[in-house]
Amino acid sequence: MKKKLLALLLALGMGASLAACGGGGGTTTESPAGGESTPPATETTPAGGEETTPATSGDVITVGFAQVGHESDWRTASTKSAQDVFSAENGYELSFVDCDNDSAAQLEAVRNFIQQGVDYIIIDPIVSTGWDAVLTECEDAGIPVIVIDRTIDDSDKYVSWVGSDFKVEGLACGEWLKAYAEDKGITEINALVIEGSTGASATIGRTDGFKEIADREGWTILASQTGDFTEAGGQEVMESYCQSYAGQFNVVICQNDNEAAGAMTAMDNAGVTYGVGGDVILVSFDANKPYVQMVMEGKINANFECNPMAAPTVAEIIQQLEAGETPEKEIYVTESWFVAEDNVSTITVNGEEQECIYVTQEVLDARPY
Repeated sequence: MKKKLLALLLALGMGASLAACGGGGGTTTESPAGGESTPPATETTPAGGEETTPATSGDVITVGFAQVGHESDWRTASTKSAQDVFSAENGYELSFVDCDNDSAAQLEAVRNFIQQGVDYIIIDPIVSTGWDAVLTECEDAGIPVIVIDRTIDDSDKYVSWVGSDFKVEGLACGEWLKAYAEDKGITEINALVIEGSTGASATIGRTDGFKEIADREGWTILASQTGDFTEAGGQEVMESYCQSYAGQFNVVICQNDNEAAGAMTAMDNAGVTYGVGGDVILVSFDANKPYVQMVMEGKINANFECNPMAAPTVAEIIQQLEAGETPEKEIYVTESWFVAEDNVSTITVNGEEQECIYVTQEVLDARPY
């Protein structure tokens, strides 16, 4: 109860700052489902994740995690990271809900966590709005909320957010494409975009970032439609594109790896070649290990990482709160850009020079996920 009072005081003290992806015995229980530019990072998490800091309080710390769903390889890695970190061995009891991309189910899951009286709540928000009421309920209950991956735009009633700068990912994609096209002597870009889930901050940021470069460079974006971050969605959209824009496009931008897999199937079926030496420059986001391998194999020209390993940083935030400290409001994870050819070694994003990593077997072997 002393810890609950401390959490309540901390939650009430967080104030307005910046608005913007239980079982017994300490085991994990899984329950079924019931975009903007950002300031510089304050802290970072290495791409491979950090060694987990075990809970140091004498009591088991209970954590509720409302996950988006299981729509992608990235999501699977994010969930596994949380389950590994918030384990009984590390002094936690995790209540996990896969919300299956259902916003109403996610709100219900958070309210159930409040009723359970968990010590902390982690949310990866399916959409970025509609959160103020339930976050107010968390605040009233004295339960600190930590947001990961996607952002919440209509409330600041959470302790910290840990994740990626999605607009920077989109900008990096555009800057790399500009440099790559110039090196290859490509003077005209006609791009097709397969977006992620509508309303997700990852979708908004990547779309806005790439479009900013496209508008600056005078490129043509022929179409931009959602593939819902799924392989089936990516294939369906790409099949439509291949029919509607046959012979008109030379770039395909997929906002996650699973969409890229679907797009490749659709292009294979349509007789469209892609990747190194192909008719189409294929770009993906997330950089899960199997798709970094596809970069090495030349099937994907470039892949922009979205690091799913937020859980170790979340554990550090919890330990700060347990110690009566105030964590940073925004914490950005470290990410890398992977390329299939060594012709573009660096790009400049927002005035900062960033490395493009040419994928070798050594690079691939070092990938943790």
